[in-house]
Amino acid sequence: MQIKQKNISTGAVFLFFIFGLLFFVLAGRFLFIEVTGEAGGTALARKLETKYLRQDILEARRGSIVDRNGEAIAEDTVSYKLTAILDRSVTSSIKHPKHVVDPRKTAEKLSKYIDMDEEEIYKRLSKKGVFQVEFGSAGKDITHQTKKEIDSLKLPGIMFQRESKRFYPNGVFSSHVIGFTESKYNEKTKKDEAVGRMGLEKTMDKYLKEKDGVMEYDSDKWGFLLPNSKEKITAPQDGSTVSVTLDKKIQTFLEDSMNTVQEKYNPKKMIAVVANPKTGEILAMSQRPSFHPKTREGLENGWQNLAVEDSFEPGSTMKVFTLAAAVQEDVFNPNEQYKSGVYKVNKSGQIKDHNGGEGWGTISYLEGLQRSSNVAFAKLAMDKLGEDRFRNYLTKFGFDKPTGIDLPNEATGKILYKWPIEKVTTAFGQGTAITPIQQIQAASAIANNGKMMKPYVIKEITDPDTKKVIKQTKPTVVSQPISAETAKKVRDYLGTVVTAEHGTGQRYKINGYDVAGKTGTAQMPGPDGKYLVGNQNYVFSFLGMAPKNDPELVMYVAVQQPEVEYYADGGIPVSMIFNTVMRNSLQYLNIEPSKIETKKAEAIEDYTDKDLQSSAEALKSKGYQVTTLGKGTQIIDQNPKPGTKLLEGERIIFRTEGQLTAPNMNGWSLRDVMKLAKIGSIPLQTVGNGYAVKQNIKAGNKLSDKDYLIVQLETPEEDIEKTEPEPEENKGS
Repeated sequence: MQIKQKNISTGAVFLFFIFGLLFFVLAGRFLFIEVTGEAGGTALARKLETKYLRQDILEARRGSIVDRNGEAIAEDTVSYKLTAILDRSVTSSIKHPKHVVDPRKTAEKLSKYIDMDEEEIYKRLSKKGVFQVEFGSAGKDITHQTKKEIDSLKLPGIMFQRESKRFYPNGVFSSHVIGFTESKYNEKTKKDEAVGRMGLEKTMDKYLKEKDGVMEYDSDKWGFLLPNSKEKITAPQDGSTVSVTLDKKIQTFLEDSMNTVQEKYNPKKMIAVVANPKTGEILAMSQRPSFHPKTREGLENGWQNLAVEDSFEPGSTMKVFTLAAAVQEDVFNPNEQYKSGVYKVNKSGQIKDHNGGEGWGTISYLEGLQRSSNVAFAKLAMDKLGEDRFRNYLTKFGFDKPTGIDLPNEATGKILYKWPIEKVTTAFGQGTAITPIQQIQAASAIANNGKMMKPYVIKEITDPDTKKVIKQTKPTVVSQPISAETAKKVRDYLGTVVTAEHGTGQRYKINGYDVAGKTGTAQMPGPDGKYLVGNQNYVFSFLGMAPKNDPELVMYVAVQQPEVEYYADGGIPVSMIFNTVMRNSLQYLNIEPSKIETKKAEAIEDYTDKDLQSSAEALKSKGYQVTTLGKGTQIIDQNPKPGTKLLEGERIIFRTEGQLTAPNMNGWSLRDVMKLAKIGSIPLQTVGNGYAVKQNIKAGNKLSDKDYLIVQLETPEEDIEKTEPEPEENKGS
């Protein structure tokens, strides 16, 4: 018994000792943690802080690309991504669910707002064991308006994530210059980021690139901000604003005219550049094929910016610079005679004028320019200037090196000047290959009184917040290959190409403005090295400037292989682009017309009691416009009255018996509207100035002396502003 009790006492002591030891170990451990704040080498306070520390990304915006007047060409806009929360654990109150409660009803409602079938939406919303689902491309790029409409449905579990997307408000708009961006997933930031892939979006990426900010704060286990917790914010940095020299209106004129030509003549390629020759600023640049920077539609047809990255034989536009060299060296006598037709290069080689070598007999060098005679320019380059002096001018005009324009991948022209035949053909634009932008730079010397200006498209780069200019491009004089006096003479000679009886540039006349320029028709080399034959296998072009005496704009247009029936019609699509863009641009820039055509004045006879039809036909044959009020066949009154002297083309209004009805007065001058009101005794009220654009009594409706005729007028400038094409992104909205 004593032995048993002794064993129990010993066991109890042992257990007491063991539990006592454990107590002191645990107490010591707790004391160590309390004093050091560490466990297992880890700072517990920091671990707790990390567990409940939340980070929210503060999104920055990629920098915008804007035109010379601050109009957006490429910018970031807000869009939303649709998601649905399926996990029930996020709901803390049954009355206010945070997850999708009714997948069928939710799918039915969402199918009306996103491009996804109701059953597919239901299938996604019915998935088990997932926290949330997304809706692919159908759930991306949700507009603010659509988000607002979906929010109004108050569907539980439907959430939106705010995103940014690149927006190109003008659609196809100098696309190869501006370029585009693509989304690329960043492993570091765990998000998609826009990366420039072409054009200025690529070369200016370091300036346009944004840097997101971060907001850090303490939260509870559900991620909500704790009371009195302090936030640490690193502000986002938006990308810089890149201002380009392009002018939105001039570029729009260019894009629209190229679309018209594309539809009518379907050429293989088109290139056009508009520049300010006084500064070198590129005001417009486009091409076909082109592409839409958002959808990339059309991009597969060509990545190159043809105006900068492609060199080809210029054809007769090259004669502008051969002429300038000859005038500068005082070897061009416009009245000197030469024999056209054929020019012998050596014993076995010769070049011919473009009419098969027939020529036009013995003519002056000025007529040779007007007719675009190859023989005239072969003689000027080889016989008058000499091959060495002529070659020196090719360098002076910058044809043997890139211009240095601030666009990527600029090509270098290739001057073939080894063999005698190459030297001769270079004088009129065959054999040697140069880029359109080289021609624009060289032409600036002609337009800018001898000073050749470096072309550029980057106007300035500014900080979007402070508006501080980070980088700015200033006009740069590359060289002065000719004198101001020579430049003026060359413009005058080139002016006759447009105005002379035999001038090849007659279709480039623009009413009110003197144009100086040179046509070009370059043969196209085939795969075998020989030139292609056929009416369409040419590059038709025009290099022109206006107003001739002091050019504000210089423009180059080239159209390759348009679908025309006759060779002579190849210049028609070129003129459709040049004339439209040059005329509208000069008017838009408020360039005063250089001349106003004077109309002949004559007295109008008395047509009272005469037959309406014969009288109207006689006046129309003289160029007058005739409007009739009434249903009769005999004239009872007229305005203007007999004996009044009128300008050719003025409107005459005849009144006959019968009910008066309103004509369509769209485009009428105020004077013509007043004539109608007076002859019909109609009370008139006009609004605005200029030409009629709207009338309250519709054409064909009755006119009465008891009803007011109200006509709204607008100036041509207002009309241009009003009818400017709507950006493609906004059409139909």
